[in-house]
Amino acid sequence: MRDITHKQITLRTAKAIGVIFCTPETIELIKTDALPKGNLFDVAKAAGFIGAKLTPQLLPHCHPVQIDGMDMSFEFLDKETHSEYFDDSIFTRSGIVVLGNAKSIGRTGIEMEMLTAVSVACLEIYDMLKPVDKQLEIGHIKLLQKRGGKSDRDRFIETQPLCAVLVCSDSTANGSREDKSGKLLMEMLKEVNANVVDYIIVPDEPEQIQAQIKTWVDDDIHFIFTTGGTGLGPRDNTVSAVKAILEREAEGIAEAMRGFGQQRTPLAMMSRGIAGTIAQTLVVTLPGGVGGVRESLEAILPGVFHARKMLLGEGH
Repeated sequence: MRDITHKQITLRTAKAIGVIFCTPETIELIKTDALPKGNLFDVAKAAGFIGAKLTPQLLPHCHPVQIDGMDMSFEFLDKETHSEYFDDSIFTRSGIVVLGNAKSIGRTGIEMEMLTAVSVACLEIYDMLKPVDKQLEIGHIKLLQKRGGKSDRDRFIETQPLCAVLVCSDSTANGSREDKSGKLLMEMLKEVNANVVDYIIVPDEPEQIQAQIKTWVDDDIHFIFTTGGTGLGPRDNTVSAVKAILEREAEGIAEAMRGFGQQRTPLAMMSRGIAGTIAQTLVVTLPGGVGGVRESLEAILPGVFHARKMLLGEGH
């Protein structure tokens, strides 16, 4: 199964639909509660719920997800009601529309559970109606909507963010160690369509760190990411240097990075990393290790880019 441990835990939603075609005579039997197997829709809804819960057992690559809310409804096919979902050609026939929606707070989406629920509900209806209708047909099962995770990325990046990367490391600056964390930082930013306009390496000296950040702020770089100097060592000066020039701190960003990292290693609590704003620029300090950079960015990207809109006074 695909590794999803790097994904953020977010609210995920899905909405799906399906149709089971039947004769007008069958529709009348349903309306008059005259089916030989009894009540139709309550049983179909229960079957859909069971199908959703059993999805990981039916589809080998589906991760088990927590279903925090699910609802299903059944309506007789009607052009006025359902024209937004189907082409006009479908309305020459009679049938039952199965609609479902679900919510989950987790690392992966719930769309397969919702599609399975609709499919199983349609099969249950088929089984209930087969004694009275030989023209049954299931079709048009599809996902109508999916939100959460990657599906929401576009709303955080309305314009391409301009970013700069500052590596703060004595050993990297003097050439005794190759920079890996800064390069990973740039790679991950580019993966979410950020424009990395500058990349500089400096020793962990407060004056040099502050001078470079101020230069980028003057150039109206939207986001500045530093790597290194966030620990408890005697030469870890980055956090103190950045904090001294911040106008406002954004504590939630640092909390999100530490909380995400703490779920993966107890050493995340040692990070003193901070985030905050100078003018209309957001500065985020990341650890110096490759693992720390990766986990910290996984915790905040791409949502952190929404800060630019707020800094420009455009609200939430």
